[in-house]
Amino acid sequence: MLVAAAVCPCPPLLVPAVAAAAAPELDALRAACTDALGVLAAARPDLLIVVGPAERDGRGPYPQGAAGSFRGFGVDVEVVLGGTAPGATGAGGTCTGAEERTERPLPPSLSVAAWLLDRVRWSAAPVSGLGVGEPLAAERCVQAGEEIAARSDRVALLVMGDASACRSVKAPGYLDKRAAGFDEDVARALAAADVAALKALDAELASALKAAGRAPWQLLAGAAEGADLRGELLYDAAPYGVGYLVATWS
Repeated sequence: MLVAAAVCPCPPLLVPAVAAAAAPELDALRAACTDALGVLAAARPDLLIVVGPAERDGRGPYPQGAAGSFRGFGVDVEVVLGGTAPGATGAGGTCTGAEERTERPLPPSLSVAAWLLDRVRWSAAPVSGLGVGEPLAAERCVQAGEEIAARSDRVALLVMGDASACRSVKAPGYLDKRAAGFDEDVARALAAADVAALKALDAELASALKAAGRAPWQLLAGAAEGADLRGELLYDAAPYGVGYLVATWS
């Protein structure tokens, strides 16, 4: 059963080494993500599932101890999902041997999640990850969420995903007048823990607006069905023309 969820965006710029001199611009977003993870820990889950958008080769499950990096973004920063593989004994939050890591690297969204979890020294529950493809139909997302919620008595979700990338002329998707309204609808749904509203998100519109969080949000909707959780919106801004939302359900 789902007992708590945190929704965070997944720009690699959240990692200060990637953002470099611009890192202070996202300090408020990092702080909101930290607060959201605190809500997850306070719920005392016995399992944390991290869900994020992924390209075709990044889809599917990832065990605790799966490794990722930000080399593709120009910095030599490595991360490990959950800090260590189950049973690992190394110091400093890293695995002690290559055999303890999965060979398949984490997709960027889950790498950002791993960095956030390491930042708060997550130890509240075992962690696993799931990369979700953007084209996944709403019905499949909801079904996957229902299956995840049934995996344990106290499941928590860390749901990674950006809102639209079309909020300004300098945004990755340029300016689309539909983007602000779409993001407002998502923000309202997250603030109210409105499962029906998330399920009803238009997948084609989300794709046109480059809103990578659509599938993970609908997976959350499936997991939260019947859980009677309350929502709180912690952050809502588009500093680079991309909608970044942070919310908690508990």
